[in-house]
Amino acid sequence: MNPYRSVILAALVLPPFTTHAGMEDDPLLFKGIIDQLELRDTDEGTALAWEVEAWLGRDLDKLWLKTEGERIHGETEEAELQLLYSRAIAPYWDLQLGWRHDIKPEPDRDWLAVGVKGVAPYGFEVDAALFVGESGRTAARLGAEYELLFTQQWVLTPELELNLHSEDDPIHGIGSGLSDMSLGLRLRYEVNRHVAPYVGIHWSKKFGGTADYARADGGDDEEAHFVAGIRAWF
Repeated sequence: MNPYRSVILAALVLPPFTTHAGMEDDPLLFKGIIDQLELRDTDEGTALAWEVEAWLGRDLDKLWLKTEGERIHGETEEAELQLLYSRAIAPYWDLQLGWRHDIKPEPDRDWLAVGVKGVAPYGFEVDAALFVGESGRTAARLGAEYELLFTQQWVLTPELELNLHSEDDPIHGIGSGLSDMSLGLRLRYEVNRHVAPYVGIHWSKKFGGTADYARADGGDDEEAHFVAGIRAWF
């Protein structure tokens, strides 16, 4: 068994979700969030990108499922899945531990994931993680976003994501150090409490060895796309 997949089994034998006499005050809940399901206007054609997550649990303990990726011309170019155990460690902050599986590009890779997720001062939503892969390979990711409410229905969301890697990965076209950064700006209209279509701009930039690999493969190290999509939660 892959050592990083064993994290899933470890999560199953962790202490069960907190129980107490007043269980009705801490019910078992579920939430699903389609954070982004959008079409991007790229040089290669229209791409479909997604970021989806869901959790099941109680106030202090939860199981999280996260997935993100991109398809173009009917082919999946990037796809990632994470399964995490989450424990509240402070007001608005959770510690997360689990497994990340990179489905695409091939060959697939498995990582041990350790991170924190929460709300920083001034309302910034932060999702930061360290990933440990095979042969001591490590990576880190920092994501942050902020919601600007113009009205109760119009919301502007700027967001940032940074990815770093400890060593070169020529097979996947990734260089060591800061490999890439993306910025997004999306304006959504909340039709109701559960559905919000949006439009926006997504900009990405590759650095160092990652940029060199992209150019050598005939690609660009910097891209900007108009996007249109839908955000939903239930």
